[in-house]
Amino acid sequence: MKSNILVLGGKGKTGRRVAERLSKMGHNVRIGSRSETPAFDWDKPENWAKAMEGMDRMYITFQPDLAVPGAFEAIQGLMEETKRQSIQKVVLLSGKGEKEAERCEQVVIDSGVAHTIVRASWFSQNFSESFFLEPIQHGFVALPHADVEVPYVDANDIADVVVEALLKEEHNGEIYELTGPRLLTFREVIYEISKVTGRDIAFTPISLSGYVKAMENQGVPEDYIWLINYLFAEVLTNPDNQVIKRDIEKVLGRKPTDFSEYLQRAADTGVWNARVKV
Repeated sequence: MKSNILVLGGKGKTGRRVAERLSKMGHNVRIGSRSETPAFDWDKPENWAKAMEGMDRMYITFQPDLAVPGAFEAIQGLMEETKRQSIQKVVLLSGKGEKEAERCEQVVIDSGVAHTIVRASWFSQNFSESFFLEPIQHGFVALPHADVEVPYVDANDIADVVVEALLKEEHNGEIYELTGPRLLTFREVIYEISKVTGRDIAFTPISLSGYVKAMENQGVPEDYIWLINYLFAEVLTNPDNQVIKRDIEKVLGRKPTDFSEYLQRAADTGVWNARVKV
């Protein structure tokens, strides 16, 4: 049977991929975004009902992160509306090793709505679709915690797990922790990108305070600086986030995408060779 599925953040890294997969399978997909009609805006809860009306299932991604102030209250309000709209199943994207995110997870768990929690490690796509991209294009990357090991997970693997969880009741009540198959440091990642692109990309370790100061000098918004500081100080260095999990294999029956596969796909798009306006 085909379902009516609302994908919140349906234009983001995982939401876009989830929506594409579900649409190809013939499901009726509604994108939850400020630019869509009906619009979904986390800051306008009075409009949520219209976006959720008639939906059977929902994928929840909160922007910018479940750890930020206000996320807990937003998820509380969303789940109340979910019950009013009689949505049958939700899948929540959460952050692995984020205590604040786990508070939001508990709201979903306690709601009485069928659910699956998907906790993801840091995305491989952060280097090609997010905040690490521009320094790589410039050829100079300075990051704190240069030698902390991370099991980067591919957004395509996350999307595959989310689709499975949305459509199959056997995943109800489960919490899946998604990682890649090996650990890499920032230093190693930049070296690998340099090698696959044939470019000279310099990497310099920097203190977290220095990194924050650089963002302040560049006029980066305060709330974004807060989030980046939190992710580096609390999440990246959490020992739980330096552990490889097997849940992708458990759900999909295949091994997770290796970072080298991601590297080649991203390099083939030319994204790391794009010219950057200074």
